[in-house]
Amino acid sequence: MEITRTLLHSSCSKLPFQNPFLHFQSQVVASSFSSRREITKTSSIPIISRTHFRKPVAASCSASDGSNSSSATKVSVADPSVALKKKAMDISPELKGTSIFLVGMKSSIKTSLGKLLANVLRYYYFDSDSLVEEAAGGESAAKSLRETDKNGFHESETEVLKQLSSMGRLVVCAGDGAVQSSANLALLRYGISIWIDIPVDLVARGVIEDQSQLPAFNLSASASYPEVLTHLSTSNEEVRGGYETADATISVEKLACKLSYDDFGDVTTEDMALEVLKEIEKLTRVKKMMEAAARPF
Repeated sequence: MEITRTLLHSSCSKLPFQNPFLHFQSQVVASSFSSRREITKTSSIPIISRTHFRKPVAASCSASDGSNSSSATKVSVADPSVALKKKAMDISPELKGTSIFLVGMKSSIKTSLGKLLANVLRYYYFDSDSLVEEAAGGESAAKSLRETDKNGFHESETEVLKQLSSMGRLVVCAGDGAVQSSANLALLRYGISIWIDIPVDLVARGVIEDQSQLPAFNLSASASYPEVLTHLSTSNEEVRGGYETADATISVEKLACKLSYDDFGDVTTEDMALEVLKEIEKLTRVKKMMEAAARPF
């Protein structure tokens, strides 16, 4: 898989340029998915088994579907990791290496989900915001570009997405820029886009617990929980329309209700990944049916 185009040459010409895809090329090894050989990676993939936030879901379940989750009976299931791997194997022939773009608020939950999906599908994982930062020469250089040349920064986001959408076998955690222009939304059409809908307060609590995330949200190190929550709520509403254009949505709240969990925090990364694969399976089936219907008799 060879990258021949110069990435972000127009928007980052005044900045020390580093091509983030060179690191990608060093990770790719000759491997056949059908043979199930392990893919070499430069670092281990951290998988968060559970989110660390607790919030009752009984009220929201009854409000959303008219049922009371407290009266629902929990059904014991087999090891979720086994079910997840089986589902990944089942859908891979139909998926045919199509890339997956995860949209939604930046969060450790979304990141862990993306890495887990890449792991079970034998795909490669990328974060588009990180690639933009690397191409600009680092986090502070990217921040400077955003502040001094918004158009240039958005062009950088588009160029990164253009590069990613030209490849296959990727799971990409896409930044908000991916859903804020028609050009970027069109690039997401080259793969399958999934909106990971996480309650804003869960994301806010995660940011407060891990304050190293504050700069990524343009928040000061002294930002309080109410300030973080307000900032994230405003940002979420601004781009929500873009999220809603995704091919499918995975809602943590609805998933907690579906699985009869008492708390949103009981929803595991494996639960979310399995739900994503189920939605992808539905989408590929619909596409196959449409293609069959379009063929001349």
